[in-house]
Amino acid sequence: MKLLIVTGLSGAGKSKAVEMLEDIGFACIDNMPPQLLPAFGQLVLKTEETDLKTAVVVDSRAKKFQDTIEALDQLKDMGVDCRILFLDADDAVLIRRFKETRRRHPLSAEFDSVEDAIAAERKLTRAIRDRADFTIDTSHMAPKQLKERIANIFLGSVQDALQVQCMSFGFKYGIPADADLVFDVRCLPNPYYIPELKNLTGLDQEVHDYVMQFPESKAFLQKLMDLLDFTIPLYAKEGKSELVLAFGCTGGKHRSVTFAQEVYQHLASTKNSATVTHRDIQK
Repeated sequence: MKLLIVTGLSGAGKSKAVEMLEDIGFACIDNMPPQLLPAFGQLVLKTEETDLKTAVVVDSRAKKFQDTIEALDQLKDMGVDCRILFLDADDAVLIRRFKETRRRHPLSAEFDSVEDAIAAERKLTRAIRDRADFTIDTSHMAPKQLKERIANIFLGSVQDALQVQCMSFGFKYGIPADADLVFDVRCLPNPYYIPELKNLTGLDQEVHDYVMQFPESKAFLQKLMDLLDFTIPLYAKEGKSELVLAFGCTGGKHRSVTFAQEVYQHLASTKNSATVTHRDIQK
């Protein structure tokens, strides 16, 4: 991959994403007009540097952002090896971030409120979101977690293998918007009600052993692995670049963490390109 298009909603974390991309070797260009993408694609094709990695931010700050889809079609026709990273977040989170930073929304001049501007931007970016190779919901992510996610995706060989992201989360904090498959493990015995386990997490051996000692937990895990062993090659065959598996329990600290770790270890042992993150483990 020589060209990465970074886009998404204003306030969703594109600047932080660019910082991480620069840290791992990407040359980044911010706020490129979409009309210039085909010309830039020609330069990418002509370069003789085999390890060149460039990232271009294209978003609603551009006056003719609606031309982005046409520009992407031209890049495809030219044979440019291009991928799309889309950053998203919940409306309430975006509104809070704009209030905290006191920055204006790029579309604020056209609308009476931030809420209306965000709604318009969602509509404007819907088509490119549908075409994105990688979508990251930053609603509940700290900057460090976003940077880890970026590194997990782009430090590997993204064009040769399906990247499987195993994520634990707590239902009380919301289902990850970027999850492809969500598995609810709240049906299993909860370590939270065991006094000596309450303040530990699924990364602690005591919690892991407690969760996995039950026959229903073992059966759940086995059926889950059978399902993934069957479906992951199908996703890869269809050309999907990233598959996000989300495992949820009530608070995102015990059962979900245990299962995310178990599935991650299974996938790694079967030569899949997999990573694991625990979104709510510190909450």
